[in-house]
Formats: sequence, structure tokens, C-alpha cells
Amino acid sequence: MSAAVSQTQPRDLKAMRVTKETGAGVLRRKTGLRRSAQVKHGMAIKVSLWSRILVWVVFIVAFFYFVVPALWLFVAATKNAGELYTTGGFEFAHFRLWENIRNLFTYRGGIFARWILNSVIYSGFGSVITALVSAMCGYALYVYEFRGKKIIMGALMASLLIPATVIAQPVYLLLIQLGLGNTMAGVLLPSFVYPFGVMLCYITAQSSVPKEIIEAARIDGAGEFRTFFRISMPMMMTGLATVFLFAFMQSWNSYMMPLMVLDDPNLYPVTVGLVDWRNQSSSVAALGTLTITGAFVSIIPLILIFLATQK
Repeated sequence: MSAAVSQTQPRDLKAMRVTKETGAGVLRRKTGLRRSAQVKHGMAIKVSLWSRILVWVVFIVAFFYFVVPALWLFVAATKNAGELYTTGGFEFAHFRLWENIRNLFTYRGGIFARWILNSVIYSGFGSVITALVSAMCGYALYVYEFRGKKIIMGALMASLLIPATVIAQPVYLLLIQLGLGNTMAGVLLPSFVYPFGVMLCYITAQSSVPKEIIEAARIDGAGEFRTFFRISMPMMMTGLATVFLFAFMQSWNSYMMPLMVLDDPNLYPVTVGLVDWRNQSSSVAALGTLTITGAFVSIIPLILIFLATQK
């Protein structure tokens, strides 16, 4: 019996030794994993911290780039002609904003209000038609297969690389040949063609309109126009709102084409009218203040449109 006990004890000691060694190994592995996890977590914290700092730096630079000029414009719009050149750029003098706005809308029989109305027509009506044309073209490129489709897509992509000033003169000559010089149609017609909007609507249709739904609508007897306007177009509303916003801003800030096409001041958009006032301000000092006040008032519709299209 003593021999059996003596044989059992070494086995138990070996088992205990193996268990201790195994436990120590597991503990070392766990400790190593924990340390490596802590190191990775520390690196992640450092990376996250630098990312946040970079984001804040970019945000602050963008804030000053976009907001400071608007703040200067607001301060300048509260001054008269004398205070505009005798005080600091961000220094308030006598607050004359409402007086300047009243003078702005009464000068020359309220022609500034006419310019604002013209810009609303050019930008509002023109952007709606632009968004509709872009949606139809982008939808057609997505849904239909036809010969020359790749060539059209390539031409569409290439047109995005051509500056608008390069084609301004040829477009102007075409408008004159069509008899659209000095007309609202001459300003509106070129804005209906928007390659960026077509491409954006094409991408929106790809991601938002499954072709199975279009096939199901056709099987149910819906025509192509009904399928587009009743089914596909509501599914593309996010992209259409983006196209409308970009087209509105581009048309509102347009200067080159209206300047070339229009001769009648009553047809000017607000951009051309304000530049005309600025050119006359060297001889009429009051026009300097009116130009700055008009520039401040002209950015309000852009802010309202931007806020309205956020949803």
C-alpha cells in the first residue's frame, strides 16, 4: 500500500506542476494580449485626438473663410458713404442698415427690386426646369440601353471639364442667331443644360430606383412617362433637391452670360445690376453704400433656399 501511495504522489506532483505551468502560460498570454490591447487603444486614442484636432482646424479655417466676409458685408451695410471709408472694416458707426435698405429699394424707382425679381425668375424657374431635364436625362441613361450610350456618357463626363467661360462666346452667337438677344429666354435657355445635374441624377437613379420596380410598372400597364413621374421621380427626390440647390446657386451668381446677352437694365439680374452700380460709384458716392447694401440683401435668398432644401 505504501508503494502504491509513493507511486501516486509523483504523478500528483507532476500533474500539479503541469497545471501550474499551463496556468502561468495562459496568464502570460492574457497579460500580453491585455498589454497589446492597451497599446492599440492608446494609439487609437492618439489617432482620434489628432483627427479631431485636424477636423477643428479645417472647420475654423472654413468658418473664417466663409463667415468673415459676410460679417464684413453686414457691418459695411450699416454705414453711410462717409463712414464706409473713415472707419475700420469691422467697426460699427451709426447703425443705418434700415435707412440704407429703404434707400436701396427706392433708388431710381425701385429698380433693385426689379433686379431681385429677375434673379428669382432666372434662378427659380430656371432651376426647376434644369432639375426636371437633368432627371429625365439621367433616368433615360440608366434605364434604356441603346447604341452610342457609352459615347454619350463619355461626352457627358468630358463636358464637366470644360469651363463655362470657354463656351460663353459660341453660346452667345447662337442665341443672337436665334433672335434671343436682350430677352429673358436668352438667359434661361443655356441654364437648362446642366451636365453635372445629369450625372448626379444618373447616379441617383442607379442607387434609388431598382429596375425590377420599373419592370413591374410596365407589366401593370403603366406607360414610360407615368412610370417616371409617378414612381421613379419621387424615389429620386434627394438627388433632385441637390441638383435644384446647385443650379439655383449657379444661376443666382451668374454674371458672364447675362452681361453678354442683356442690354436693357430692366432685365438685369442682381449680379449685373450691382456691378453696374459699382462702376458708377466713382462718380456717385452714394452708389458705393447702395452696392454693398444690395450685395448683403442679395445673399438672403440663397440662405433661405439652402435652409428650405435641408430636409
